[in-house]
Amino acid sequence: MVSMEIVTILQICCQLIIGLSILCVWFLRSNKKTSYRGGASSSLKDEFTAYGLPVWMFWIVGILKVGAALALLVGIVVPVLVNPAAMLMAGLMASAIIMHLKVKDSPNKFLPATIVLTLSVILIFT
Repeated sequence: MVSMEIVTILQICCQLIIGLSILCVWFLRSNKKTSYRGGASSSLKDEFTAYGLPVWMFWIVGILKVGAALALLVGIVVPVLVNPAAMLMAGLMASAIIMHLKVKDSPNKFLPATIVLTLSVILIFT
């Protein structure tokens, strides 16, 4: 049987990886071209255009992702925040994967979303 200490460490690691990664993408890398951008986008905002989404959706998704990321980080000391934040993040990441598939991106482009989705599911079920 896995000890509660190991489970707690796993949960905190997931929370840190998801939270810090999302904050990095939205605040430090949003205007930078990466190999993970959807379609031929050169910025995070351009990805939403590539997916055929309106500009207001960029802001809504950004608020939801940053809010969930912050909730996961605060959840290290306020655990009641973790499950709802992880469920929201899982839904957002599943949607991101669908958008990548919509524009026929190669799997490597949605690898980050797949990893964050997996970590979110781990949080939901631990």
